[in-house]
This record gives sequence, C-alpha cells and structure tokens, in this order.
Amino acid sequence: MLVAERYEMIVQLVNERGSIRVSELSELCKVTEETIRRDLDRLEQAGRLRRSHGGAVSVKNEQPETPYAVREIMNAEEKRRIAEEAVKQIQPHDRILLDASTTAWYMASSLPDIPLTILTNSIRVATELAGKEKIEVISTGGQLLQRSLSFVGPLAERSLETYYVDKLFFSSQGVHLDRGISESNELQARLKQKMVSIADRVILLADASKFGQQAFTHVVHLSQVSEIITDSRLSDPIRSQLAELSIPVTIV
Repeated sequence: MLVAERYEMIVQLVNERGSIRVSELSELCKVTEETIRRDLDRLEQAGRLRRSHGGAVSVKNEQPETPYAVREIMNAEEKRRIAEEAVKQIQPHDRILLDASTTAWYMASSLPDIPLTILTNSIRVATELAGKEKIEVISTGGQLLQRSLSFVGPLAERSLETYYVDKLFFSSQGVHLDRGISESNELQARLKQKMVSIADRVILLADASKFGQQAFTHVVHLSQVSEIITDSRLSDPIRSQLAELSIPVTIV
C-alpha cells in the first residue's frame, strides 16, 4: 500500500467511526504504531483529522468555535442578566471556577471586590479581575485557542486536578434535554468535564437560545448540573421538562 493510499484509508476510517485508536489503525493498515502516529501528525497538520489521546477523531462534522468578539454581542442583554443573577450566589471567601464563556466575563466585570479565589481558563476573565485587589486569580495556563481566548489541552486539564472549588459557573454551545451539554470541539469539552469533576456545585449559565441545540462533542449529562440560570425566553415545554428532571432553574 502506498503512503497516499494509507492516508486516504486512515481518513476514511476515522470519518466512518468518528474516532479510532492507533492500535486499531496499525492492525488495519498493517504498519507499526509509530508509523501510524507519524501519519496522524501529518494528517492533522493538513486539517484532515484531529489527534486525540491514543488515536484520532474526525473533523468531518466538527463545528468551529465562534470568535469571542462575535459571542460577546450575541444575546448580550440576556447574558448580562444571567451573570448578575449568578453573582448573587457568590459569598466572601468562596472558591470559584469560571470558564471562558462571555457570560463568565460579564460575571467577572460585575463582581464586587470581595475576598475570593477565582480559577479560570479565560484570558478575558483573568484580565477583568486583575484590578480587583481582594480577589486572588489563578489561571490554568495551557494551549491558547485564539478564537475563544481560552486555555485548553493537557496542561490546563492537569492544572485543574490540583484544586477543588465550591462553585463552577460555566456555559456551553448546546443544552439538549436528552443528550446533555455539548461543546464545539473536544478540547473545550474535555476541559469542562474536568471542571465539573472538581466542583461541589455546578451552575450552568445558558441563555434560552442554547436549549435544544446539540454541538459536536458531549460534555456531561444534565444530571450532573446543580442548577441552571437562564432567561425568560425559555419555552414552557422546556421549563416543564427541566422540572421533571428535578433541576432547579432560575429565570431572569
């Protein structure tokens, strides 16, 4: 099999299955795992797939992240109201985790300067809090995604393992009542899974436009959410379904 033919076979297998491990590709292509790893590196550079831990995932249906500047003005008034409601739940000396959503940035901008420890993977959130002397800010570090101005990747994930927090405030690309919370790419999803795992309370900040949407990568099921804060545009059927799931919902 020629190298070009092997490349096409790998891409086809990844797209058909959604994801595949290096060991499987090695057997199917009848080459060493080291050769497969080199192939995956080259195919990732060409934008034909994306490397994951131990293998590769398809980019066929992956949704690109919406640039931060665009997200900042989408449903801005609703996000501000949601952020202001979320801030009411923060008490002095809380240990808080904020993601890189625009709603989290609105929270950071409206937070009073009180004794808090805030952990974040957001450049915008960290910068916003820099002028508040009583708030200790910890950044995850990691791989910078320029479109969202957020840190992701293994370094960011490992840094989160060092901490436990009282409350996580986060948003997402999609909130589906059956399939749960989803993100536009695997890097964001993996980091948010880690965020959920270290928080005592998990508070989802989602304007009504997020409900019924399903993005590319699963994050967590709604059963792992402690509370949802959303806006008054949320439909009555969805409100009823959330009540059946026993998830507290605050409407602003």
